Amino acid sequence: MTQLTTGIHHLAFMASDIKKHIAFFSEVLGCPLVALFDMHGVPGGLHAFLRMNDHSYFSIVQLPDVDKIPIEIGRTHAGSGALPSAAGTLQHLAFRVDSDGDLVAIRDRIRSHGVNVIGPIDHGMCRSIYFAGPDHMTLEVATSDVAVDPAKWIDPTVLAKAGISAEEAARFKAPAPYSGPSPVPQPPYDPEMPHMAYPKEVYLQMLQVPDEVITKSASYTAPPVAETV
Repeated sequence: MTQLTTGIHHLAFMASDIKKHIAFFSEVLGCPLVALFDMHGVPGGLHAFLRMNDHSYFSIVQLPDVDKIPIEIGRTHAGSGALPSAAGTLQHLAFRVDSDGDLVAIRDRIRSHGVNVIGPIDHGMCRSIYFAGPDHMTLEVATSDVAVDPAKWIDPTVLAKAGISAEEAARFKAPAPYSGPSPVPQPPYDPEMPHMAYPKEVYLQMLQVPDEVITKSASYTAPPVAETV
């Protein structure tokens, strides 16, 4: 079986004010708003989707009292592409454009809305511009002409810094395809593995529920606006 993941369906950012985010990513970056609805299964949540192409979207979530959670540069947010944030947080996000001309064009579009932009900067593997979004997002737009060549861009000295052996690097560069059975049963709960942050008792109960029951009980398929004839 070949690689199964083929791209990003959507990236979701938390918003203190969903309207502010929708306005920024629609008007400043030019991504059309295509969906805005009550977040499925999340009381008080609002969920927006803005189109990047027919297969990739930018998503925004607003939940109650998010505006009361403090933003702290260096912990919750990086603040720039060169600064840290807590492990597991998004350090920065880079959108893609098709050409250097498009990179300059979107830089000019962003600046025309009063937002400061740094670049373009040529990184060899891509050319990029940098700017900030609402709620201290660290954003980038990048373009490249060809796929990244691992023979040129995987530095053996940096593999060593990352604690990656030659054998591990070989596996990481060519992940083994999955050819096992399907469906695979839910594995036993292992506290050493990654887990979502549900209350533990609820989470353990969820893990015991058959997949088909979860699919039937938790799916929301109807759009919020009824079709008119």
